[in-house]
Amino acid sequence: MTTRTCIIVEDQPPAQRILKSFIEDVKSLELIGTFGEPTAVLDFLKSNRVDLIFLDIHLPKISGIDLLKIIPDSPHVILTTAFPDYALESYELNVVDYLLKPFSFQRFVQAVAKVPFANSASGTSGEEETVEGLKNEVFIKTGYDYTKIVISDIEYIKSDADYTEIVIGGKKKISSEPLRHWQELLDQNSFVRIHKSYIVNTSKIQKVSGNRVYLENEEVLPIGRAYKDDFSSRFLK
Repeated sequence: MTTRTCIIVEDQPPAQRILKSFIEDVKSLELIGTFGEPTAVLDFLKSNRVDLIFLDIHLPKISGIDLLKIIPDSPHVILTTAFPDYALESYELNVVDYLLKPFSFQRFVQAVAKVPFANSASGTSGEEETVEGLKNEVFIKTGYDYTKIVISDIEYIKSDADYTEIVIGGKKKISSEPLRHWQELLDQNSFVRIHKSYIVNTSKIQKVSGNRVYLENEEVLPIGRAYKDDFSSRFLK
């Protein structure tokens, strides 16, 4: 697989650690440098080939935006920031993407997928292979931590106020993402919304009776009237 070299320009150690962890899980990326001080980046770029920069906007001495303006023959850039105010200006500078902190691993992968390969006519073939290899895993954010889960292990997902409960092996993992996020992310041939508050992994269903779904772990989930026809037509043939 073709790899792309990348560097991190970020002055906050926690943000550096998250980016390093995400980069390690993307096979097409090779991290070759991490910088907390922007002027050191200019010296590094004089003698090193870099395909992609993960660039924070708020940096000491000079902002990421200003640094981007003076980098000669700038590599591809993905901006990272906790502030949405610079989105318009950043796109005028032709950045690949703009990641608003805190961002999920899935959102990170989506940004990386936009970066073309230098030797690819289509600019997508290598990254399609990488993203394909990640489809069965996802990171969920709980507080300040990110936990990797295997999607096929999910039994069901329940909406609960401002967060969702992801149930794996009868144990709940809390995600700050809404149920709509999971409905869009998961394979609709394997996961189906059966209620305004529930998405279920169809491979975990043991029995369907009336307006209830019985899972292998002996839990029972309701089927909402608004979802019953679609569920029945797709899965109860």
